[in-house]
Amino acid sequence: MHRLGDIGERVAITLILKHLEKMPYMPVPFGDDVSAYPIGGEELLVLKTDMLIDKTDVPESMSLWQAARKAVVMNVSDFAAKGVKPLGALVSLGLPARITRKELEDIAEGLNAGAREYDVYILGGDTNEASDLVISIAMFGTARKDALMLRSGAKPGDVVAVTGFFGKTSAGLKVLLEGFKAPKSVHDVLVEAVLMPKARLKEGLALSTSGAVTAAIDSSDGLAWSLYEIGKASNVGFVIDNVPVAYEAARFAEVNGLDPFELAFYGGEEYELVLTVKSELWNRANKAVKQVGGTLIRIGRVVAQKRVLLEFEGKKRVIEPRGWEHFRRHRE
Repeated sequence: MHRLGDIGERVAITLILKHLEKMPYMPVPFGDDVSAYPIGGEELLVLKTDMLIDKTDVPESMSLWQAARKAVVMNVSDFAAKGVKPLGALVSLGLPARITRKELEDIAEGLNAGAREYDVYILGGDTNEASDLVISIAMFGTARKDALMLRSGAKPGDVVAVTGFFGKTSAGLKVLLEGFKAPKSVHDVLVEAVLMPKARLKEGLALSTSGAVTAAIDSSDGLAWSLYEIGKASNVGFVIDNVPVAYEAARFAEVNGLDPFELAFYGGEEYELVLTVKSELWNRANKAVKQVGGTLIRIGRVVAQKRVLLEFEGKKRVIEPRGWEHFRRHRE
């Protein structure tokens, strides 16, 4: 008998979906960052739920305030990837009896801080006793059907881009969980990337209104896996010739004898946007992001061959479909 630890999260989700009757004319297919329900005309109610579990998602050095805030940011990031403004949220808390009054107040304050940071309100929720702390967020917003940036629209010739540099969170987790040392000049930045993640909501909304984006996803499962997810949904592949390695991650890799590309491609927990842009509209997309104070970094191009290929210093290397996966004891 196969257990979840053997098959992993993605196979588990596939098994669940096999037993669900699919709603006719689903505006957003199973497997994208959000779900949606038609509410009249071209308007959609956009929905997202995501949970944070203390044992698997919260490093020891992360405070309960930071953990609660992160639970909100995780959901906002998926709205950002679709170009949708979240409006409100419900929170379900599974609380161990050992939680103190002060700890509960820290959780509540973290939830509110995360929500208000992105102009969202928490409207209510549920509490129950649990063996481990569980923070589950259900978020909603509205959007026009034609404004959603799905995973499935990338075409050969499109530009591949991201909204920031990668590897800081991967390096930060190695510092916090595996005892790696980081130079003083980059230590705080790496740890901050883990404890205080940011969602690229302004960038996502700007990109949506630009009309230049053909596909998008948030990078919480890692850059490599995000590219493969767009590739699978769009039936395309990618050639990456400009790896967006953060300076701090490169410095950390240099000191510890690690491959900076490994940190950048396979880390996860980054919450950047990974997207494809019509080549003729690149300047429009770039300008839209700059106008809201963000950055758009070109990292490659969309191709017809269904793989992710890295071209660097005249050499070619296949980027493997690996990233974060629940139930497994390691990153796949």
